Amino acid sequence: MKCLIIVPAYNEEKNIYNVVTSIKDNNTFSDVIVINDGSKDNTYFEAKRAGAEVINLGENLGIGGAVQTGYIYALNKGYDVAVQIDGDGQHDPKDLENLIKQMKRSSFDMIIGSRFVEKTNYIPSIFRAMGIRYFSKLVSFLCGSNYYDTTSGYRLINKKAIELFAKYYPKDYPEVETIVYAYKSGLKVREIGVNMRQRHEGKSSITPMKSIYYMVKVTLSTLIVAQKQNY
Repeated sequence: MKCLIIVPAYNEEKNIYNVVTSIKDNNTFSDVIVINDGSKDNTYFEAKRAGAEVINLGENLGIGGAVQTGYIYALNKGYDVAVQIDGDGQHDPKDLENLIKQMKRSSFDMIIGSRFVEKTNYIPSIFRAMGIRYFSKLVSFLCGSNYYDTTSGYRLINKKAIELFAKYYPKDYPEVETIVYAYKSGLKVREIGVNMRQRHEGKSSITPMKSIYYMVKVTLSTLIVAQKQNY
């Protein structure tokens, strides 16, 4: 399958070179594109130095806008599969080969790299763990199936899902909402265990105040999407 790896990045100059080189070292069968989401640092130059194609956004669109830009690119270029790997270095590219094999063997349209579907070494903070558990319960209720890591940004989707997400993708904190959107749109979604690393450089864009906004906004957006798709 023709595969594109999409790496959204905002101010990741300390991580992006290692992320891209690690992807290339472990996945020679895939193309890599970095969506530089209006970074104020040297993310663009570090991504180019690592040998990635780069789409340089003139302003910060947020994670959703950056990822959707990648999906639109994948659709226009005729890719069969698109993978999201975050630019902070937490996702292990060594898991990619297994994820793609699982998609080839199954009828699933989206595969989520999960930290919690099976035992891993990843240990989130107390507050992060509470948020993950809350959203997993919400999505499981809305979709009628058990989901364990709804906030994971490690995503693999096929052409059917690429077409869907190129048309609509949430702009802020999209991970939770897109699972419900995909399910309600008739896509088959599965979680597969992956290794997830802690961030070593830089800092997360989600501050304590943003966490409150995140909880409220994502809950409302997800409920609205679920209701709309029922009609």
